[in-house]
Amino acid sequence: MQATVGDQLVQHGRVVGQHDKVGEIVEVLGPGGNPPFRVRFEDGHVGVCSPGPDTEIRHKETQH
Repeated sequence: MQATVGDQLVQHGRVVGQHDKVGEIVEVLGPGGNPPFRVRFEDGHVGVCSPGPDTEIRHKETQH
């Protein structure tokens, strides 16, 4: 799973009623665009994420 700064990281809710968490990738810490990523979420929280199977990357050039 590769990303660049400005892409969105979306963590899908895993249980009924849990909303997706959407954040902007502000730093790519792995080599060649690979995880981990530093992500700023909509609530202002910044954290380091290594995406799992419930996560997708929305690349900035394909966002609407």
